Amino acid sequence: MTGQVDYLVVVCAATSGASGELLGSDEKELVRLVWQQVDVKNKKSGKVNELLIKPDPSDLTDEKEEDVVEEENGSGAECVFTAANLEAALNMFHLQLTNEVNSAGAGTSLCLCTDGQLHIRQVIHPEAASKSILVPDCFYSFFDLRKEFKTQFPSSDLKALNVHSMAESLSIPVDVPATCESSASLDVAAVLPPGIAVQQVQIMASIILALLSEPFCHTFSNPERVSEKFETGTCSKMEKVSDNTVIRARGLPWQSSDQDIARFFRGLNIAKGGAALCLNAQGRRNGEALVRFVSEEHRDLALQRHKHHMGNRYIEVYKATGEDFLKIAGGTSNEVAIFLSREDQIIVRMRGLPFTATHEQVLNFFSPEDGLKETCPVSGDKDGILFVRYPDGRPTGDAFVLFACEDHAQCALRKHKEILGRRYIELFKSTAAEVQQVLNRYSSAPLIPVAPPPLVSVLPTVSLLPPPGGVRDCLRLRGLPYTANIEDILTFLGEFTHDIRPHGVHMVLNQQGRPSGDCFIQMTSAERALQASQRLHKHVMSSQRGTNSRYVEVFPCSAEEMGLVLMGGSLSHTHAHTHNRSRSETGLSPPPCLSPPSYSFTPAPQVLPTEAAAALYPPIGQVLLTPRPLAPGHGYYPASAQLYMNYTAYYPSPPGSPTVGFFPSPSSLTSPGGLVRMPGLTYNSNGVKDLISGYQYVPEDALMHAHMPVHTHDPARTLITQPKEWTPVESLSFLSSSLICQSNGADAPLMSLPAVMTKPAGQYLDLTLL
Repeated sequence: MTGQVDYLVVVCAATSGASGELLGSDEKELVRLVWQQVDVKNKKSGKVNELLIKPDPSDLTDEKEEDVVEEENGSGAECVFTAANLEAALNMFHLQLTNEVNSAGAGTSLCLCTDGQLHIRQVIHPEAASKSILVPDCFYSFFDLRKEFKTQFPSSDLKALNVHSMAESLSIPVDVPATCESSASLDVAAVLPPGIAVQQVQIMASIILALLSEPFCHTFSNPERVSEKFETGTCSKMEKVSDNTVIRARGLPWQSSDQDIARFFRGLNIAKGGAALCLNAQGRRNGEALVRFVSEEHRDLALQRHKHHMGNRYIEVYKATGEDFLKIAGGTSNEVAIFLSREDQIIVRMRGLPFTATHEQVLNFFSPEDGLKETCPVSGDKDGILFVRYPDGRPTGDAFVLFACEDHAQCALRKHKEILGRRYIELFKSTAAEVQQVLNRYSSAPLIPVAPPPLVSVLPTVSLLPPPGGVRDCLRLRGLPYTANIEDILTFLGEFTHDIRPHGVHMVLNQQGRPSGDCFIQMTSAERALQASQRLHKHVMSSQRGTNSRYVEVFPCSAEEMGLVLMGGSLSHTHAHTHNRSRSETGLSPPPCLSPPSYSFTPAPQVLPTEAAAALYPPIGQVLLTPRPLAPGHGYYPASAQLYMNYTAYYPSPPGSPTVGFFPSPSSLTSPGGLVRMPGLTYNSNGVKDLISGYQYVPEDALMHAHMPVHTHDPARTLITQPKEWTPVESLSFLSSSLICQSNGADAPLMSLPAVMTKPAGQYLDLTLL
């Protein structure tokens, strides 16, 4: 719209909740529409109309409902209408405007005018979208009176403007000063009182007439636009995206699409292709999305919808950066750009395709030739199918298909989990941003082209994968209840409990230190391990600490394979029963810290020769894979146990066994003595003496904090010494005294304390040796 409109309709909306700058932020329903028509050419205003909308009974209390009924005669409007719901109210509003324009006969073009953006963008459009109501065309364009006023008064602050400040700047008299003053100081969190909306509309009409008159002679020619629908599109990684236009929405239903996101932000203008759904590491939607708006103003309005609802879920809205958006929605592939260049197409994602699937098979899947099933033709034939491949050209089992209309797409989605070849195919409605993410994830080059130098470059290089064909005298239990403990595992094994080696149970923890559902058990022989796996495979295990029960998978494995998993690698049983396995078909994968074999890196130069390094350090193979004896500890793990060390050189927190807590270092000390740290104690507690009751320890003055001397009233992380009558058999291996700097400068040797102190009730405390 470039010319002057014939009529301006001043509109004020009121909800059953907050008003002013918080209007629409609390998702309350619209209860009142007040409007007044202004004849632009003749510079005169019409009568004030008020439309009362019956609110949802669940949204108002009985007192508020009575107030709404009383307002019909107390608001001051010349004409009052009532409507049963929002849809009837919007249609009645549009009908009354049309009748007024036709009766005036001075022109046909009209446009709404509001005080700010909230009335249209944050009240009418969001509520209509949530109730699936079609909004009349007149609500898709409007003039913001504050912006029109700012064009005549450039020095004014747009955010600080309101109808009273604008009227004061224009020296417009107000008929009811007391009431207007009370409305000016009105609490924005409170419901708008009766009559205030009518007064604001009258003041706005006076402001418009003043701007139309001399000396301003203002022209209302460029209204604000509300996007009617979301436009899909592509985004290049080279495109510059402002940080002030992007938000992150969290808590979305997993089946939501970009159109659902656009519906949630209805009333705000999203940039073309500006809704990007985020995927997790497995390529599935994680309930988050990045949304890019056309301006910072719309982004700020979107932040006001924090914890608004999409169905039964509330959505969290936070600020994000343009870099975040480009990581998700940006792409560089020409093939993807051509595929997504067809506008007004519906995208469907296929997952689980056979690796040998062809274009013809996909086309026949959606449009079978036998005619027994409904057909949904693919748009563009073969050009409407995009297979996702790895950088070396191997298929991933994913594909994207284009459909010309929503009906064809819905017909295609009804084929969800139908069979193609020998596999069922999963079908999901997708978006252009999801296509970019999937293609970027599978087709991009590694982010780090050069590997970092190893932390210990002086150690000899050996393979971390165990040799195939080892003795399979261990068991792997997979799918344990997360509350299962060692007693539950022993009960599950039953008669095979007697075949467990001493210290032969290893619980595997995840990166957060919680049970992963896996466990390794060392058996006395490979025969008994095989019998146990055959007898107990997929039997149900119950937990004493919880009501959940799960069937447990039991596999035989070797000690080398167990050590690899405890180091952070993975173990696959796909080829577990293959007799002639090659090196690449062992079913093993190295720890996740290792570089993929397809990447080649320049080896870092050694700091020391191999001979000198071997003399100073033990071989890496012995450190990582060789079992080492553990000192006496928990009752289930006797002294002849086998211990497997975690590989932590590159990977920050790999999975490990809770038995990996003590790594005794060789020492030549012979005299007992030393310090022991007790981690995990709470502050301001007096439990140290209770824990070590029955043992001798030094006087309280010798109890020391990790940083400063403390007393028994603050024993957290307290250091204690070992009683002299403890024998080395009861203690851990000794540390060299050169590793600990004694604060008093004394030469007293360091002693160690048993790692586990068993109480009569069966409780124990792990003490980590300093």
